[in-house]
Amino acid sequence: MKIVDNLKVQLSEKTEIVTNQDAKYLWKKCLAIIKEQVKPITFNTWFNPIIPLEYNDNNLKIQLPTQFFWEWIDEHYSSILMNAVHRVIGPACKLSFIVKEEVENEKPPISIVEVKSNGSNGKNNNLPPIESNLNPRYQFSNFIKGEGNQLARATALAISDNPGETSFNPFFIYGGVGLGKTHLIQAIGNKISEKFPDKRVLYVSADDFTRKFVDAIQNHQANEFQNFYRSIDVLIIDDIQFLSGKEKTQDLFFHIFNTLHQARKQIVLSSDKPPKELKGLDERLISRFKWGLQADIQPPDFETRVAILNSKAQEFGMNISPQLIEFISTNITSNIRELEGCLIKMLATATISSKEIDMELTRKIVKEIASDKKVSLGIDDITKIVCEFLSIPENKIREKTRKKEIVFARQIAMYLSKEFTSNSLKTIGLYFGGRDHSTVIHSCNLIEKNIGSDPYLQDVIEKLRSKIDMII
Repeated sequence: MKIVDNLKVQLSEKTEIVTNQDAKYLWKKCLAIIKEQVKPITFNTWFNPIIPLEYNDNNLKIQLPTQFFWEWIDEHYSSILMNAVHRVIGPACKLSFIVKEEVENEKPPISIVEVKSNGSNGKNNNLPPIESNLNPRYQFSNFIKGEGNQLARATALAISDNPGETSFNPFFIYGGVGLGKTHLIQAIGNKISEKFPDKRVLYVSADDFTRKFVDAIQNHQANEFQNFYRSIDVLIIDDIQFLSGKEKTQDLFFHIFNTLHQARKQIVLSSDKPPKELKGLDERLISRFKWGLQADIQPPDFETRVAILNSKAQEFGMNISPQLIEFISTNITSNIRELEGCLIKMLATATISSKEIDMELTRKIVKEIASDKKVSLGIDDITKIVCEFLSIPENKIREKTRKKEIVFARQIAMYLSKEFTSNSLKTIGLYFGGRDHSTVIHSCNLIEKNIGSDPYLQDVIEKLRSKIDMII
């Protein structure tokens, strides 16, 4: 009987709601539910001042006294408010917030939120399509998964399947330069655009956002600018750290952020640092950046770098040996953009000069491109490698001795020092026991002459070059 009675009460309430269009009546019922969930002082401070304006076409409009008041409600009590409206009016209700001080200044309503049981926020069918600014090349299919980006990639995929309806809102990705942040956040936008063609998806850099805002102010179109961004379903902003020090732009973005978040619109942000380390940004913004999920992207490990290079080489139609891939992966370790740049420059150089892509060309370009270069190679580094390989004590190589194995090691060390370092012949000679530059020339010529006809010497030189390659 109790279940049947409860069902009768629910049906009776639904009938009453449908026939009664009085906003005050509906809001009074909402307040009764809210009052049971908060302390009296909270209820009197934050809910009593709210004024119901009208209820029409399943849209309940309520007025809040100030912008700050709305922001506080949004941050601390939005779930309580949503639950009450959902229970009283039903899952198809729209809830409009009107800020009194903005109405008095002839500004548009701050936001409109549709409360639906399935979490949908409706479609912008009446709005014109927009240019998303997305690069179609940035897809999940060509984003290489690795240990350093596993969480960020998994979260991005989850958001793409259900934008605005996960707990990852905002989604804040951070990491160093060239690690794939832009690729990943644009992949989110591209997948959402494909899966949900009615959603308005926009990608913009923080610099571009600021520039367009300044233009809007100069052209007396600040309201239009603000309304445009409030109409976006998925807002993706790259390099958010560049809002630092721009107080007016930050204030505008703060209000846009609040409107979109309240309306369950998806926000995706990227930065070079986590929110807590951002300087020159309003604390209100930083606190909101922490609402959803923060995921960092770490530099790729060796295996991931190899996978990236193989993928890019295939994309560019390059036939490049595993040895060269390994060499690049060993020497460019912290920047995916440089890995791609290295391949592009190798391909361009080889095409223009009609050369093969070999170790000599690869070594030259890696040296030019790599920002994470190791300490410059010195004569002592070369000597150490040669002596270890040939099992010769380092101090012996600089002595005035005619022993065949010592002379052989010294000549090779001089030859490789000339090839791999920028030292003059005189400096090389002085390092090897104060010898004259003519001795260095003789040693280099001798190695060069015999390397083509002596298989043992050729093998030694190739192996030593490979060892040196791994530390430049």
